Amino acid sequence: MRYFLTVLLLCLFSSCKSKVDYLKSELRSENGYFQAVIEIPAGTNSKIEYDKVDRIFKPSLRDGKERTIDFLAYPANYGFIPSTFSNPEKGGDGDALDVMVLSSTIPSGKIVEIIPIGMIKLMDAGEQDFKVIAIPADKGLRTISAENFKDFVKKYEPAKNILESWFLNYDPADDTKIQGWADEKETEQEILRLHGEL
Repeated sequence: MRYFLTVLLLCLFSSCKSKVDYLKSELRSENGYFQAVIEIPAGTNSKIEYDKVDRIFKPSLRDGKERTIDFLAYPANYGFIPSTFSNPEKGGDGDALDVMVLSSTIPSGKIVEIIPIGMIKLMDAGEQDFKVIAIPADKGLRTISAENFKDFVKKYEPAKNILESWFLNYDPADDTKIQGWADEKETEQEILRLHGEL
């Protein structure tokens, strides 16, 4: 908590408003990989979000108080895939497509190349709230060796179960339900759809 307050104060007093609009960053890297913008590092229990107006990463608020996870800390790095938009007129939540990057801790504001390996399909308060599950393209950052959904389920079914349980329990205020999972091909189609390519 103290770390995030320090970062926020430093940003406020040093005019660290980013010139980069992370939401509109490139969908793919120069190497052709999809990209993810990290908001919340793995192992954190503070909910951090990208403020699209001020263009800074700051604690999320609920009822005027900083939101913290009263459950297990984030089991992976949480963020979004830039240049995507889940249209509320089509059942979406009005945000960029969420992503969890399975790796060691990556700091807020870092853009990483990713390989999507699946997607958990959630309904949150009647809205679609899909979460892409990805690994870093950089093998040095990976904590699992699966590169597709089949291998993920075969080798790491307990990790899949942990993700399901975490999403169902991390925020008691949300009425979250799991609709199912998508493999890497369907996940890529969803990314491209929300990017406006399909």
